[in-house]
Amino acid sequence: MTEQGVRWTAEQVLALAPDAASRTAGSKLGTAGPWSEAGSGEGTVWGLCKGSGSRPYQTVVDLAGPAYTCSCPSRKFPCKHALGLLLLWAGGDGAVPVSADPPDWAEPWLAGRRKRAEGEPGQGKGGSAAGPADPEAARRRAERRAERVTAGATELEQRLADLLRGGLAAAEQAGYGAWDETAARMVDAQAPGLAARVRELGAIPGSGAGWPARLLEECALLHLLDQGWLRRAALPDALAATVRSRLGLPAPADGPPLRDRWLVLAQYDTADAKLTTRRIWLYGAESGGTRLLLSYGAAGRAPELSLPVGLALDAELSGHPGAGRARAALGERFAPPAPAGFRPPGVSTAEAAARYGDALRDDPWLESVPVTLERVIPVPDGETWQLADAGTDTALPLTRAARSRPGLWRLVALSGGTPVTVFGECGHHGFTPLTAWTPGTNEAVPLC
Repeated sequence: MTEQGVRWTAEQVLALAPDAASRTAGSKLGTAGPWSEAGSGEGTVWGLCKGSGSRPYQTVVDLAGPAYTCSCPSRKFPCKHALGLLLLWAGGDGAVPVSADPPDWAEPWLAGRRKRAEGEPGQGKGGSAAGPADPEAARRRAERRAERVTAGATELEQRLADLLRGGLAAAEQAGYGAWDETAARMVDAQAPGLAARVRELGAIPGSGAGWPARLLEECALLHLLDQGWLRRAALPDALAATVRSRLGLPAPADGPPLRDRWLVLAQYDTADAKLTTRRIWLYGAESGGTRLLLSYGAAGRAPELSLPVGLALDAELSGHPGAGRARAALGERFAPPAPAGFRPPGVSTAEAAARYGDALRDDPWLESVPVTLERVIPVPDGETWQLADAGTDTALPLTRAARSRPGLWRLVALSGGTPVTVFGECGHHGFTPLTAWTPGTNEAVPLC
């Protein structure tokens, strides 16, 4: 995978960066100057990067993951040295020559990767432990957690009833502290999904004009989720699984593995005080489905799973349970990411809005759905922006978050007033563009 014809582009490499600072630092290391003993072969790239110390940093990248290791002390994945090495390799000017064998200092890590991929006795594919489980103990743990969640949902129902009985104005006077205390109670009840929604309620009274209507809407959705849990025995299996997922109860990916060439549509991170969540959207060339991979990292650390936007991955995915949910787990990978040569088919803005409406029937708590828009033009609309459909008189407004990102201006420049294809998330707040394709090509341009 180190032939010139399938090297990644610099844009695809930089899309792997965990933050803007890493992107800048990695770009500075993408020249031959600081590197020695650089080489590539069998889907791997390696090199020694001169740093401030007496010994150079040992950097290795497995393109099939991609996965990275570096002897530097950075807690970011990938670190600036891995990004710089990939940029040097992507340049294709001979600075990273093809070599038959990796050096001795790179081989142990690569051997460990191969061993985990092949699996060991008593382990599943990828080296994960598959030791004996006690079904009865697992059942008792599940029952105890269900009792705690039920107690938490019942308490939250009373809290919502008290709020409505006293009037929404009381929420503004009470401040955030009361909601934060209620959220802590939901954490104690082992219902992190409820806790997250309660914290969002606490921020609404200070969110500006129209907050009472927004608070009432969110209270209604929270009440619906509570009732879904308390009456889960009467729900269809798929909807009951969705309720459990929304409450934050873990459920393994139990769908049959689906092998396909998965185009990496987009990748972006969101973070709070405790966790960094990475969302990676994939589109199957044969199946035509769009799937979501979630990866997590501790606060201040980027998740390890990172896939280059615009490349295709020959791999298996297994779906998680839930009505209308797109989440999947990444299984066996059969080759390193490679140029895709295709992009997903698009729909009109009207069809995108209808698709979100249909999805709400299966999951009333769904914030957005993944959609590819065909032939849209970013245009200003007063103080906001929208994506106007070139073939109709319809448009989708951009979300507030999208309007504040540099990616908006990248999209405007890419379009130049002509129609483009854009992938993103369409929901009740509007459309968030994540990736665009230049007119007439399959070259993906990340917008986030």
